Amino acid sequence: MNNTTEKPHTPADRLVLLLATGLGSGYAPKAPGTAGSLLALALAWPLMSLPLPVYLTVTALVAVTGTFIAGRAETLLGGKDHKSIVIDEVAGILVTLAAVPPTWQHLVLGFLLFRLFDISKPPPCRWAERRFKGGIGVMADDLMAGVYAALVLHLTTRLLDI
Repeated sequence: MNNTTEKPHTPADRLVLLLATGLGSGYAPKAPGTAGSLLALALAWPLMSLPLPVYLTVTALVAVTGTFIAGRAETLLGGKDHKSIVIDEVAGILVTLAAVPPTWQHLVLGFLLFRLFDISKPPPCRWAERRFKGGIGVMADDLMAGVYAALVLHLTTRLLDI
C-alpha cells in the first residue's frame, strides 16, 4: 500500500480498500484494470443466469456503492483514479454483459470489447473522466465504456447469431 496519503485505520477503511481494489486484484503489478475486469467476469457469470431485473439491480447497486467506495479509496490511496481502484471495471463489465446469454463466447467478447473501450476512452468517456471529481469521475468513464461495449456486443450477437 505505497503512496498512501492516509492510512486505513478503521475496519471500514480496510473494507473500502478491499472492495475498491477488487479483492486485491487492483494491486496486480501489471494491468490492474485487466485483473479487475477478469475478477468481474467471475462475478458476472452467475449473475447472468438471474432474471434481468435482478441483474440490473445488482449492477446499479455496484455502480452506486462503487462511486462512494472509489471516492473514499482515492483519499486512502492518494491519487485521482488510482490505478489500484478497479471497482469501476467491475461495474463496467456488469453493464457490458447486461441482457446477453450466459455463454463463454459472450463473456470473452464482452471482456475484450469492454477493455477496448475502457483503454481507448472514446468520447465522451475521457471527457467524463476529466470533468468529474471523486468517485463519479472514477466510475463515469468505465460505465460509458460498458455502454459502448454492450451496444457492440448486442449488435455482434445479433449479426453473428451467437
